[in-house]
Amino acid sequence: MHADEWAARLELAACYRIFAMLGWTEMIYNHITVRLPSSVTGSSKQFLINPFGLLYSEVTASNLVKIDVAGKVLDGSSHKVNPAGFTVHAAIHNGVPDAHCIMHTHTTAGVAVACLEGGLQQTNFYTAQLHDMVAYHDFEGITIHADEGPRLLESIGQKPALILRNHGLLAWGQTVPQTFAILWTLQRACEVQLATFTMGKAIPVSPDVAARCTRDALQFDPQHGGGQDMFAALTRQVARIDASYQR
Repeated sequence: MHADEWAARLELAACYRIFAMLGWTEMIYNHITVRLPSSVTGSSKQFLINPFGLLYSEVTASNLVKIDVAGKVLDGSSHKVNPAGFTVHAAIHNGVPDAHCIMHTHTTAGVAVACLEGGLQQTNFYTAQLHDMVAYHDFEGITIHADEGPRLLESIGQKPALILRNHGLLAWGQTVPQTFAILWTLQRACEVQLATFTMGKAIPVSPDVAARCTRDALQFDPQHGGGQDMFAALTRQVARIDASYQR
């Protein structure tokens, strides 16, 4: 196996274990995917996805499945791939040049905000770091139909955070740590909004202040680490708990 592919597998497997540690899981469902670099794939687009049927806590570097954007298994894996995951992730990996990594969750707070009329509102520290970064896509049912792909891409545009209405959260980025930082911020924004709205009317954050917060939120910028320090710290924590993801 190419060293770059093994490095990608290790990083992605660690990410699955981080999600499991944080409770961002939905039984055997949902996905985190990584598009493999051209040093591994040449001119073709290939990505790694979790084996369908395994818990996130069971994902390892070696049991991740390598597929192309048509869903063909490329590494001889005997594991199945969930069509719902393939449809969304393949469309974005294929259609958004910088979408190296894609993460999708069904957390309670994320789904709750996705079901809320008005969606995410500019009322807290975390939403203020996502000014003009969040897109929305209307619910079309279970995402197993390829014809939804172009509409999904149109909804995303160039915004790296996506709220799938009535469904959940999604983020994409140039690296796994950057994508994680975006999704973590979006998740926290939803959690705080959910808590705030149970108590009463929220104090709005002005667009000017939110724009300044987003500009100053350097954890998304690859030139300032792009979430690498946070992701590395969580990877160390996961390794102390259970390093079996490295197999």
